[in-house]
Parts: sequence; structure tokens; C-alpha cells
Amino acid sequence: MIRNVINECKQLNKEYNYFNIIQEVKPLKKGELDGLLISVKDLICVKDVETTASSDILRGYKPVFDATVVKKVREQGATIIGKTVCDTFGFGSFNTNVGNSFKIPKNPVDPSRVTGGSSGGGAGVTKSLGEKHAALVTSTGGSIECPASFCGVIGFCPTYGLISRNGLIDYANSLDKIGIMSTKVNIVKKVFDVIKGHDSKDNTSIKQKPKLFKEKKLKIGLIKESLKGMDDQVKKQFNNAVEKLKSKYDVEEVSLDFTFRYGIPTYYILATSEASTNLAKLSGMRYGVEETVEEKSFNEYFTQVRSKNFNEETKRRIMLGTFARMSGYRDAYYLKATKVRTLIIKEYKKLFKKYDVLISPTMPVIAPKFEEVKKMTPLQNYMMDILTVGPNIAGIPHASIPVQKEGLPVGLMAMCDHLEENKLFYFLKLVEESQ
Repeated sequence: MIRNVINECKQLNKEYNYFNIIQEVKPLKKGELDGLLISVKDLICVKDVETTASSDILRGYKPVFDATVVKKVREQGATIIGKTVCDTFGFGSFNTNVGNSFKIPKNPVDPSRVTGGSSGGGAGVTKSLGEKHAALVTSTGGSIECPASFCGVIGFCPTYGLISRNGLIDYANSLDKIGIMSTKVNIVKKVFDVIKGHDSKDNTSIKQKPKLFKEKKLKIGLIKESLKGMDDQVKKQFNNAVEKLKSKYDVEEVSLDFTFRYGIPTYYILATSEASTNLAKLSGMRYGVEETVEEKSFNEYFTQVRSKNFNEETKRRIMLGTFARMSGYRDAYYLKATKVRTLIIKEYKKLFKKYDVLISPTMPVIAPKFEEVKKMTPLQNYMMDILTVGPNIAGIPHASIPVQKEGLPVGLMAMCDHLEENKLFYFLKLVEESQ
């Protein structure tokens, strides 16, 4: 079966560009995930398999170890089938910001449209391969939820720190999370149960476990600010899903006014500041590409390597982040953003005292066409994350689940309080069964 799937992926890749590399990595043992095929976003290390973050600067880098999540799934019988394309270092909402020598993935429902970013390759292959497959992906500000919505799959993001980041190429340390995509809730949960847990190799890993959940009638909060600016197709399908929920559960409108006013600027200040620091280690000396060093100073050499091998969006985020954490600006921007993050967390916590689950559309639009994305300014690109940055800043578990069976996909996003993954899976199963 594996050989057939590998061949299927190679044929798929000729048209849709979901993989940077297709390569079978066999299980270490038999276990809970026997027979499951797993693709790995190219930000997550797989031993002896080229891992590039879809950036030219890491061409040729082959890790000498498996990321903790990769090791765990292989120890439970899963087979790795390859590394999926992403926006370079996770920088993007459409998966069009790939490295200069990489190919942009195409939406599995309509190849003239984007997959969403930054985990677009993982979402595309998940939709194409169905229940025999799950994807290990990452989110910083919406990189799991957005492509899950655009491609019509389930995209799950855990409580920050609940899944080890060991072996993940950093974008923003205080925001990065590894999650899962699949076409079925029970597959997502099965993989989650394998990869969750404390890891001494990751100093952001937490020791708490997901809370137990006893089935009950859920109280659902519908975030009213998320209802503004939806395109007609999203509005129609999302409202249909909400009406189904209202027929069985208490659904009330709630407000996240502070989060929606300040979420985007807070996220981009925090994320770009941390990204500019993390990318400093990529200079052509230790990882990936190298250039000739004769008759060059350190600055000349580093400038040559980074200018040539970083793409436009990477350079933009390095400059934004470096500015925000410079002496004289750090207090005004970065430190202030950390304080605003605390207030955003408090706003979510206040609602979770009364409501079990918060819901919103995942994205305000269906997957746009490539020519539409090309016309967008950088600011318009960043504003696409308006619905997804909040739960990522707060570090709460959340997921996108499809609510449209025909035509272009639309996603509903569900959020629960910290460590309430079991409650979230229960809710997702209810939505899945209602479709």
C-alpha cells in the first residue's frame, strides 16, 4: 500500500505541488497508529530528510534527529511519506510566500485558487488522500486553521506547550504550536493522544495534561465581531451551521472587542520581533547553503548569503521585527505588545467562565484566486488573519472544521479554554455528525 500511495503522491505533486520532498520513512515500532500515513510540514525535522522551511537558505540541510512529534508517531506505527511545502518559515496566509526555487501549492478543489498558509501543502495533501492520512503541521497566528478552511479539512491547534516543539524550526517561540490535520475528528484525536505530553527537550513544554470532560449540553458563544466583513458564501454556510447548533444547544452572541481591535498589531509585533531574532542563526555558516568566503568580511559574507537566499516576505519581517525590538523602540512596541497579549488572554478567560465553546468563521473569505492575492498589499495580506490571531495569541486550543459539503470549502472555528482539548474534540464531533 505504501508504494501505491508514494506513487499517488508523486502524480499529485506534478500538478498541485504539495510536497518539497516525497520520501518514505518507516515506523520504528508497531502501535496505535499502525497503517496511518503522515506528511510532515517542512518546518519540522525528520532525520536524514532534507528540511528547508521552504527557504533556499536551508537547501541541503538534513537533520541528524527526528523532532519529538515525528519520533512519537513513528514509535506508534505511522509511516512518514514526505515533507510538505509551506510559506517560508511560516510567513504567510496564502502559501504563496515560498522560497525563490520552490513551487506554490494549488487548492485541491480549484487549482486556480490558493491553499491558504502557511500549512497549505499539508492541507492540500490531507484533502487529496483522505482518511488514510494525517498531517503534522504548525500554527503561529493561523497557519493551521486558514488552510484547513480553504481546503476543506479539519485543522487542530492545541494549548500552547502541550505538544513538544523540539525539532521545530522556530518562527516565533512564544506563539509556535505543532498541530494536526485530517479529514476525520477521530483521526486527529488519535494522533493528538500520541504526540501530546511534556518533553524535557523543550523548555516551553508544560507538564499539565488535558482536562477530563464529561459529556453535557454545551453553552456556545458566537463571537459577534467575527460576523463583520464575511463574503456571501462564507456567511451563508456559516449561518446554516449556526442554525443547526441552535436547534440543539444554547448559542448566544458574545463580544471580543478588545481582541479584535488589537489582535493583528499585537500579533505582528510579537511574531516579527521573535522571527528576526530566530533567523539570525541562518547566515551560511552552520546550516544549509554556503558561499565562498575568500576576501570577504563577516558582514559582507552574511549579507551576500541572506540577501540571495531569503525571499521578499522574509526580509520584510526581519526588518519589521528588528525595528520593533531596537533600543528606543522596544518599550514602545514589543513590551507593550506583551502586555496587550495578557489583556487578550483575560478577555478570553472571562468568556470561558460562562461559555464552553466560542465559535466564529475560520476565514472571512473563501480561498481567493492567485491573481487576487497578487493585487493585495502586505497590510491586506496581514489583515486576513483577523479571525485566527486571537486564539493563537491566547494559546488556547482551537480548530477549523468544514461546514460545506459542495463547492468551495468554508470552515467554522471552535475555541475552548486552556487544556480543554477533550471538550473541543467532543464539540467537533457534534459538528462533524451534523453535516
